[in-house]
Amino acid sequence: MSVQPTLLLIADIGGYTRFMKLHAVSLAHAHDVVSRLIETVIDAAQPELRLAKLEGDAAFFYLPLSEDLAADPAWIAARVAAIHGAFHRRAADLAANTLCPCDGCQQAGKLRLKLVGHLGEVAVRKVKRMTELAGVDVIIVHRMLKNTVPVPEYLLMTEPFYRRVASRAGALARPVSLDIEDVGRAEGWYVDLADVEPVPAAPMGFAARLTRHARLTWRSLPYFTGRRRACEGFRNIDARHLPAA
Repeated sequence: MSVQPTLLLIADIGGYTRFMKLHAVSLAHAHDVVSRLIETVIDAAQPELRLAKLEGDAAFFYLPLSEDLAADPAWIAARVAAIHGAFHRRAADLAANTLCPCDGCQQAGKLRLKLVGHLGEVAVRKVKRMTELAGVDVIIVHRMLKNTVPVPEYLLMTEPFYRRVASRAGALARPVSLDIEDVGRAEGWYVDLADVEPVPAAPMGFAARLTRHARLTWRSLPYFTGRRRACEGFRNIDARHLPAA
């Protein structure tokens, strides 16, 4: 196990719990929608950001500060923008190009993405294909998801992360006090991502939409037949997205 300074980033799908509760009838499709969105987030983050773990409706990424990219404020800001943009393009596409009338499919475009970033000392351990991150700073970045940021979509940063990207995000960032459980109060900054202009979805032809609907129906069959519970939905994420040693 080695300890190294590391950039930590969590991409969390906001509104997920409400989404699932409101669309219980279409639970299988709702899980499929969120799975597709998580895959999109991972694709936008990789290969530079490494996936440490899938955590339900969130993806946990890391990048050792020994990597040249981790020292580049422009790259960090661009990667955050790429993740946010890819998420919304995919959400808009899923909502606009579906043939399914269920709420889970129709409301896909209403989901939001929250990003929290931190820099700290992390212990890294690899067991077969899995990479395990440990340390107080790993706890901090996860507890940052519970905060008082007053907007639905944001990039929330601790002071070390903010200092790294201040030259790019300083004009947009606003201060916020963080009350981190078992750690205490800390200074933080957030950027309201709702100001980013969304990209409209490109319309698909009927044949392509029909093919997509058929694939969705096929993926949902295990839930409809009772062979799989809806809470197991994220196990369907393509193996190529899973972290490797």
